[in-house]
Amino acid sequence: MLVVAGVVVWPAVKPHVSALPFLDSVLAGTSPSGPTWPLTGVPADTIPDRPALAVKIENSVAARPQTGLNAADMVWEQVVEGGITRFVAVYHSTLPPEIGPVRSIRPMDPAIAAPLGGLLAFSGGVPAYVTAAQDAGLQVLTQDSGVDGFFRTTTRSAPHNVHAAPQTLLDQADATHRASPGAQFDHATTGQQPTAVDTGQQTTTLDLTLSGISSPRWSWSAAYGRWLRAEGSTPAVEADGARIGAANVVVLRVDVVQTEARDPAGNPVPETILTGSGRALVASGGHTVEATWSKPAVGDRVELADADGDPVTLAPGTTWVELVPHSGAVATG
Repeated sequence: MLVVAGVVVWPAVKPHVSALPFLDSVLAGTSPSGPTWPLTGVPADTIPDRPALAVKIENSVAARPQTGLNAADMVWEQVVEGGITRFVAVYHSTLPPEIGPVRSIRPMDPAIAAPLGGLLAFSGGVPAYVTAAQDAGLQVLTQDSGVDGFFRTTTRSAPHNVHAAPQTLLDQADATHRASPGAQFDHATTGQQPTAVDTGQQTTTLDLTLSGISSPRWSWSAAYGRWLRAEGSTPAVEADGARIGAANVVVLRVDVVQTEARDPAGNPVPETILTGSGRALVASGGHTVEATWSKPAVGDRVELADADGDPVTLAPGTTWVELVPHSGAVATG
């Protein structure tokens, strides 16, 4: 634990902060001039020329607590069959030694990962979804194809025990998938506050309903300088016991349609439509601001705009993107 300017900072939930002079500016939602990590906006001495690694992570009860989520620069949460959710966790600035449990690809994953232009790793999936990811310009690494970097743990039973070593996966990037990703969102820079703090409303909690059985809650913690996640009323933690947290929570209201595919239990596989536009809510620094999102094509990043049409900026740090169906709910408190 570190105490800087009277603020308690827990390294377990702030993995991207690597130098004490930057702590105050990161917690305040600003960053000094100079190089910044493209996915977090956090300052860096240099940015290594390595690709982003997007990995499908399970979020059923049997998969919790997960390993390595706090090290991700970005995490996208999506509804899958049966109303459970899964994550697409994106790693670039920090590579933990292990992540998991890794599960299979879903139809919306290419639209999430394509703007990164890097690697998408998962454990199996419908061939059409795999092809769609390749067609979107991603390099696919899948456990069932026998590539290096995947392994099974002994602490859980299959299929909830596939883990991966991020560095080993990245070492397999081919010549066309080795570049660093572009920024996926805009971040506040020196002398700026993130948009939510600058023009939004003070907010302590975000209560989200993604389905009848998936209701994540985010609570602002001034002590951690983070939004802390809970699964319903149960605090969300990693395998090492650290609370799962983020500097920003971006809520996108989306259409979800049922595909013809079925899971082994006969449930239809839903697809989140992630092109087009819609309403959004952006949470940073204990504040929220209403916004709109737009994404014209699969390979385009999501653009966030405020009520005046100006770009929304986030606080430097990790971002969770919540894909909340129009049939779901978003409540703030």
